[in-house]
Amino acid sequence: MGNTNKTAGGWGFLALELDGVARAADGDTAGGASALAAAVLAAESAGFHAVTFKDSPVEGRLNALQRAAFAGPLTRSLVLIPEVDTAYTEPFHASTQLASLDYVSGGRAGWIATAEDDPAAAAAVGRSYVAGDGLALEAAASIEVSRRLWDSWEDDAVIRDVASGRYLDAGKLHYVDFDGPGYSVKGPSIIPRPLQGQLPVLVPASLAGAGLVEPSAVDAVLVSAPTAELLAEEIRDVRERLGGGSPAVVVELDVVLDARGQGAAQRLGDESAIGKPGSGGTDGARRAGFAGSAAELADLLTEVLEVADGVRLHPARFDVDFEELSRLVLPELRRRGVLAPVPQDGTFRDLLGLERPASRYAATAVGN
Repeated sequence: MGNTNKTAGGWGFLALELDGVARAADGDTAGGASALAAAVLAAESAGFHAVTFKDSPVEGRLNALQRAAFAGPLTRSLVLIPEVDTAYTEPFHASTQLASLDYVSGGRAGWIATAEDDPAAAAAVGRSYVAGDGLALEAAASIEVSRRLWDSWEDDAVIRDVASGRYLDAGKLHYVDFDGPGYSVKGPSIIPRPLQGQLPVLVPASLAGAGLVEPSAVDAVLVSAPTAELLAEEIRDVRERLGGGSPAVVVELDVVLDARGQGAAQRLGDESAIGKPGSGGTDGARRAGFAGSAAELADLLTEVLEVADGVRLHPARFDVDFEELSRLVLPELRRRGVLAPVPQDGTFRDLLGLERPASRYAATAVGN
């Protein structure tokens, strides 16, 4: 099956999950900052297109959005995509923080919008617990209000008119007047429109569809399957379910490689050697896993990228598997012409082949 949503300039892109990085060691008062800095610079040097930041709680570690913001000024081409929950995170704050990330990264920010099914998370912020389809409704509302807030400043709202003493043209800031599930947002935002206009938004495929998050509201969906052999079939099913003009498809894949004299099967049997392997996707479903050699992984990724737009790799142990990925897998994929070029001084929208959108409010000035 051919992929009609290919990224600009090539077959697809590779994103690397950094969840195993920057776990603060004893006596580390910087929250693992040095390890995170080394990891993002290594990923960029190796030629990954993007890194993602899972928001699983780890004592002494910054949250996903903070880690991404830290990485912004350190990198030049690497796309930075944190997970930010929509069920129990105030959407106004999430929207403004993501816009700030787009500025500090020079337009290289994205957002994996998750919806956490966790009573403890609800209790921590004093919210009622949400489950089932209610999570998708929370996600849809959070994405919509964030997009409205990103548009609430027109691109030329900042005028810096010294003669009149005006920093802003107030007529180019707009109310968003959004009523969500249990909250309302008046707007406008407190930060100018992001450099990309709209950050690309990714959601788990299970949250997207009729009556859930509308496919037109997102730019990519995250797809996985119980086994790697079922990925192609799952991608086809998702594309058919979401209909024509569906968002880009990004596959999630756990990876354990032959490394440092140990076979992948041996490493899988020795949990102390690889840490606890991730088996749950962003929607809690089982994530496809690969265990084998770098050459076999290159073959699998070549097949997957024939039908998907990108792959998000979850290494079992970052320091070990990254060596094999950067030394053997990425060079082989580039030799085969499978990967899109890494945009230099480009944006995440550029990588996805998306144009920069105009503000929805640009032609409808609101008086203040």
